[in-house]
Amino acid sequence: MKKKLVLIDGNSIAYRAFFALPLLNNDKGIHTNAVYGFTMMLLKILEDEKPTHIMVAFDAGKTTFRHKTFSEYKGGRQKTPPELSEQFPFIRELLDSYGISRYELENYEADDIIGTLSLKAEEDGYEVKVISGDKDLTQLSSNSTTVSITRKGITDIEEYTPEHIKEKYGLTPEQIIDMKGLMGDASDNIPGVPGVGEKTAIKLLKEFGTLEELLESIEKVSGKKLQEKLEEFKDQALMSKELATITREAPVNVELSEFEYESYEKEKVVRLFKELGFNSLLEKLGDTAIDESADLEEIEYTIIDEVRSDIFADQNAFYLEVLEDNYHYAPIIGLGLVNDQGNFFIPTDKAMQSEVFKNWAEDETKKKMVYDAKRTEVSLRHHDIHLRGVEFDLLLASYIINPAESVEDVATIAKRHGFSNVQSDEAFYGKGAKRHVPEQQLLGEHIVRKATALYELKDKLDRELKDNQQYALFHELEMPLSLILADMESTGIKMDLGRLRNMGEDINRQLMEIESRIYELAGEAFNINSPKQLGVILFEKLKLPVMKKTKTGYSTSADVLEKLEEDHEIIREILHYRQLGKLQSTYIEGLLKVVNPETEKVHTRFNQALTQTGRLSSTDPNLQNIPIRLEEGRKIRQAFVPSEKDWVIFAADYSQIELRVLAHIAGDEKLIDAFKKDLDIHTRTAMDVFGVSAEDVTSNMRRHAKAVNFGIVYGISDYGLSQSIGTTRKEAGKFIERYLESYPGVKVYMEDIVQDAKQKGYVSTLLQRRRYIPEITARNFNVRSFAERTAMNTPIQGSAADIIKKAMIDMADRLVKEGLKTRLLLQVHDELIFEAPKDELDKLKEIVPDVMEHAVELKVPLKVDFSYGPTWFDAK
Repeated sequence: MKKKLVLIDGNSIAYRAFFALPLLNNDKGIHTNAVYGFTMMLLKILEDEKPTHIMVAFDAGKTTFRHKTFSEYKGGRQKTPPELSEQFPFIRELLDSYGISRYELENYEADDIIGTLSLKAEEDGYEVKVISGDKDLTQLSSNSTTVSITRKGITDIEEYTPEHIKEKYGLTPEQIIDMKGLMGDASDNIPGVPGVGEKTAIKLLKEFGTLEELLESIEKVSGKKLQEKLEEFKDQALMSKELATITREAPVNVELSEFEYESYEKEKVVRLFKELGFNSLLEKLGDTAIDESADLEEIEYTIIDEVRSDIFADQNAFYLEVLEDNYHYAPIIGLGLVNDQGNFFIPTDKAMQSEVFKNWAEDETKKKMVYDAKRTEVSLRHHDIHLRGVEFDLLLASYIINPAESVEDVATIAKRHGFSNVQSDEAFYGKGAKRHVPEQQLLGEHIVRKATALYELKDKLDRELKDNQQYALFHELEMPLSLILADMESTGIKMDLGRLRNMGEDINRQLMEIESRIYELAGEAFNINSPKQLGVILFEKLKLPVMKKTKTGYSTSADVLEKLEEDHEIIREILHYRQLGKLQSTYIEGLLKVVNPETEKVHTRFNQALTQTGRLSSTDPNLQNIPIRLEEGRKIRQAFVPSEKDWVIFAADYSQIELRVLAHIAGDEKLIDAFKKDLDIHTRTAMDVFGVSAEDVTSNMRRHAKAVNFGIVYGISDYGLSQSIGTTRKEAGKFIERYLESYPGVKVYMEDIVQDAKQKGYVSTLLQRRRYIPEITARNFNVRSFAERTAMNTPIQGSAADIIKKAMIDMADRLVKEGLKTRLLLQVHDELIFEAPKDELDKLKEIVPDVMEHAVELKVPLKVDFSYGPTWFDAK
C-alpha cells in the first residue's frame, strides 16, 4: 500500500474554525469553538483521507527569518483574540490524545515545515495532502502533492493540483510565488508592486513567465504607467517574491516515519471530550465506557429481608440509587447502608413499606452521610418520606473543595480522594443500548460499595473543608440550600396547559402566514427548513451576495442571514420564521412533553454542583432560559401560573448585583458613590468615560457603557467588546482603557487579584468559595491571559451567586417564622419566583426586599425590585 502523508497547517485551521463558529463555552467557562471546529475538521480528514502518516505544523513565534529581509513582514496584523489563544493548548492536547504528531520550529513558519516535509515525502515516494486556509501553500502543488484550501467555514474545501491551478489561473504552481511578488499579500503585509492586482499579475506572468524575466523586459510591457511602476518597485517586487517563497530546506529534525498513524487512545479522547463538553462527539465515539481493569477488593454485606431498628447506628452512610438522571420520574432501585453495625443492602420495597425505615429517615437525631441530599430527598418524597438529619453530602463537599473537577458519579469523586474500591456506574451498568440493571446480588454489592465510600471519606473531606475555611460555606450555605432546592423541585410550577396549547396554535398560524409571505417574495414554494433549497432561492434566484459556502452548497446560517437583512425583505421573514419555529419546538412542545399529567406541573432539576462560579443551573426543563427578547417568547411565561385559586406569582430580583459586588470588592469610590446615590450606573459610566454631562449622554454612549460595565464583570477582551458593540478592536480597547482610568479602584482590583491568584493558586468569593486557577502561572501567554481574566471575574460572579443562595435560605426561614403559605418556586440567577396567596402580598412586599437586601452586608446597598401578577409574565 502506498504511503500517504497528510500535513496540516495548525494555526490556519484553528483560525478558520474560530471565526467560522460562534463563541462556545463549556460549563467551566472555557471557549471551545475553535477546538470544536478543529476537531470536526480533523475527524473528517481522518475519515476521508485515511492517512498512513499525519502531522500538524504550528508557528513557533511571531518572529521568523523573513523579518531579517523585511522587518514589517506580517506587520499590522491584529493581535490574536484571547478567546482563540486560550484554545490552542486544548488543540495540542486533542492532537496528543489522537496520537497525531505535531511540530513547530523556532524562526520558521508552519508553511516552511510543511514545504520541507512535503518535498522530502515526495522524494520518498509518498502521496502528500496539504491542508490549510492559506493559498500561499498552493505553490507546493505537484504531481505527488495536492493542496486543500479551506474557503468559507471549515468544510468547504478547494483542491489545488497543478491542473486546477492551470485551469484557475493559467499558471504553474511555481508561478504562484511570482504572482505574490507582483501583487503582494495584504494579510502578510507583503507589499508587491502598488497598483498591480491579481488579474494584471497573471497577465504579465503568462506573457513573461517569471518575475525575473519580466523585470528584465520592462520595456516590452504594454502601458507606460505600468512600466514606470515596475521600474520604480523592482527591488520591492523581488523582495516580495522572496518573502512569499516557502522554504523547502528548513532544519526540520524529524523523520517521516515518526508521523505514522494507526489509531487514537480512546480513554484520552473520551476524557478530553467530556472536559470540553463535546457530547455529540462522545456519542459518535460509541461506547465511551473506560475499562476499569483494577480488581476491586472483596466486600461483605447483608441483604435485608425485614428492616429492623438494630441495623441503624448514630452515624450512618446512606446511599440511595436512582439510575436515571431525571430522578423525578425514575424509581429507586436499591439502598445501601454502612455503619459500625455492618454493611447492608435494602431492597426498595422492603424500605418503602417499613415504618421503621421511615421513622429512621425522618429522625433528625440519626445522623446520615449521603451522596446528593437533594436527589435523595426528592426520591424519598415520592414515597411520602422526608429525609432529615443529613450531616454530610459527598457531592457538595467534593464540589466545594474543587469545583473544577468533573462529577460523574460516586466512583469518580471517591477515586479522586483516594478511595478506589468502587466501580463507576458506566462500567457497572453499561451505556446506551447496553445499559441494564443486573441481578440483586451484584446490584447490592455495587450500591453498598458506594455507601462504603461515603463512610470512609466523610472525615477526610471534613478536614479539607476546615483547612480551607470552607466549613461554614458547606454547612451553613450549600447543605441547607440542598433541601430548599429539593422542596422547590418537588413543589414544581403549575402550567396553564390550555394557554400553552393556544400559544402553540397561534405560533403555528403565524408560521403559516410568514411561510406564505416568504413564498410570495421568493416567487415560488420551497422547503424553508432545507438549507440547500433556501440557498438556491436566496443566492441563485434572488441574486443576494454569497457570504459563505459549505461543501453541500450555500451557507444560510443565522450569522450569514443577519448580514443580509438590509438586502432583501425575505431575510427578515426567514429569521422571524426560524425564531418562531424554535419557540414552538423547544419551548411550547418541549414544555408540554415534560409536564406531569397528574399535577399539570413541571419539575425542573437545579444543578447545585456544576458551575465553577457557584451559580445554579436548571435542566429538564431549563426554566432559567425561557426566552425574553422576542415578544412571542416572553408570552410563554403567561403559561406559568399559581397552583392555587386566588394566588399570584411574585417575582423579586436583585438590581445590578454583580456591579454592586464589584464596587464592594474593588472599593472604587466613584462606583460606591454612584450606587449609594442610586444613580443610573450606565449613564454615570458614560459620563465618566466620554467626559460629558448627564444631559449629553446619548443612547449609544449608554449602550457602550453598559456593555463595558458588564464586560468587566465577565472578563471581556477588546475582541469580545468589539463584537458586543459592533466596533473595531482598537476602539474597544481604547474604551476599556478609558473605563479603567475613570475607575482606578477597579483597575487596582484587577491587578491585585491576579497577583493574589498567582501566589495562592486560587481566588475566593466573599463567602470563601474557591476556584483554583493553576494556569495563572503558565509560561504560555495565551493560557495565562485566560486564567487572569478568570481570576478577575470569578470573585464577582461567585459572590453574587453566594448572596442569592444565602437569600434563599434566609427567605425560607422567614416564611416559616412569619407563618406564611407562600412558596419559593424558582431561582433564575438574580431573581426569585414565588407563588403566594393574595392576602399575603402586603407582607411579602415588606419581607422579601428586607431579607434579600440584607442577606450580606456590602459597602453599597443591595437593591431589590419586585412585581406580581396572575402569571409569571405579569410579574415582570
